[in-house]
Order: sequence, then structure tokens, then C-alpha cells
Amino acid sequence: MKREVIAHLTETFEGHAQQTDAGVDYWLGRDVQHLLGYAEWRNFQNVLSKAKTACELSGHEIGHHFVDVNKMVDLGSGGRRQIDDVMLTRFACYLVAQNGDSAKPEIAFAQSYFAIQTRRAELVEQRMLEVERLLARRKLTQTEKELSGIIYEQAGENQNFALIRSKGDGALFGRSTQAMKATWKVPDSRPLADFAPTIILKAKDFATEITIFNARAHAMRTEGAISSEHVTNNKAVRKTLLDRGIRPEALPAAEDIKKVERRVASHDRKSLQNPDRIDE
Repeated sequence: MKREVIAHLTETFEGHAQQTDAGVDYWLGRDVQHLLGYAEWRNFQNVLSKAKTACELSGHEIGHHFVDVNKMVDLGSGGRRQIDDVMLTRFACYLVAQNGDSAKPEIAFAQSYFAIQTRRAELVEQRMLEVERLLARRKLTQTEKELSGIIYEQAGENQNFALIRSKGDGALFGRSTQAMKATWKVPDSRPLADFAPTIILKAKDFATEITIFNARAHAMRTEGAISSEHVTNNKAVRKTLLDRGIRPEALPAAEDIKKVERRVASHDRKSLQNPDRIDE
């Protein structure tokens, strides 16, 4: 396919057919029909039907990616009439292209175009989740340092902070830190939190924030009082999680946070060097 044809199709798909609703990109089926070289709507509907089946078989909700709509069109006589149409997400367009006639150059282009666009969206989502976890881990580190400082300021000691944190883990997980390390296969030299999923990092942080607040509000002057408060708060957070069907000790370990940090940093460096790069 000639470079000028590719440039024209890219501009058409991105500039003329693509629309956005509530931050979600979509294409109207009638527009995609012509972009993919289908002269008649009924022929294109056969492709849509196959794409919907593929969507369902892949485990996705059809209604999330194929939304039936109506629109008014102008008639040659000067009147207007209502016709059926369908809003297609990027993923839906990808499936439509995969189920189209690959002999058509427009289909061949769309198969590559939407495969790349879908992959790019997946990478963006993955990176956002990774950054969210990194931020949650850093926030927990800061909150635990703050609690350690309060114990020193108000109780005059904090040498047992690691024990207090461990008691908090016992209350949150219903088992000891060491037992959770064994479950998640965490090296003895590494903190349990470095392998905790984001929701657990945020749960631990929330419990610690409550401990900090109450330790100050009630002027707790002993390490034992603050430790007891911390256990109570972790038990309360555990109860909330259990009530929502989340059992902390049953969650799988997350990837080593240090590996995630290195990957995100590497991605950022590559993005600065080549903004159009799409990593595998």
C-alpha cells in the first residue's frame, strides 16, 4: 500500500470518523462502513454480526462495545428520515476489521491500524495501574514514617515500630507478616508491602492514617496505646474488605515493586527519546 494512501486513511480514521463521548473514543458504523469499502449497509451488517460474536467469545460484553443508535439523515428531496446506526469502540472497530474482507486494502489497513491503537490503549492502562501502585507504595512509606515519628514524639520511643507494623499486618491479614511472606514468596530481606497489590497498600495506609489521627487527637503517650490503636484500625479495615468480598490473605502477590519502578522509569526514558514508540 502506497505511503500517501496510508497517510490519507490514517487522517480519515482519526480526523473525520473518530468521535469522543465522555472521554471514550468511538466510531459510527455508517462511517466505518464506507471507510472499509462496503457500499451497502446490509453487507456491512454481516461483518458487524461476526464481530459481535468474536466480542462475546473473547469474554467482553457486546453492549459495552457495540451500542445501537439512531440518527437523522438528509434526503435528496430535502426531507429527513431516521436510520439505524451503531457506535463502535476502538476494540469493536478492531474486531470488525478482523472479520472483514482482507482483500480490501481498506480492511488490510484497518486491521493494522486498530491492532496498534488497541495495543496502545492497553499499554496506557497498564502503565496507569503501575503508576497508581507505585504512588500507593510511596504514600504508605511516608505514612509509616509519620507514625514512627509520632510514637517517638509522644511516647519517647519508637524502637519497636517494626513490631507495631507487624501487629497491624496480623490484624489486617488474620495471620503474621512472616506467614504472608511465605504465602507471597517474599524474600526475608524485603518488606511485605513491596509485593502487596494496590488495594492492600491503600488499606494499610488508611489504617495507619487513622492511627496517626487518633494518636494525636487523644494524645496517646505510650507505645502500647498507639500499638493497640493500630491493631484496632487494621481490624476495622479488614472487616470492611471482608464485607465487600475481599479477603486480604487470599489475594495473590503483586509484582516486585522494584521491577515495576524500573520498568516505568525505563518507559519514561524511551518515551522522551521517541514519543511515537509502542513497546511490546
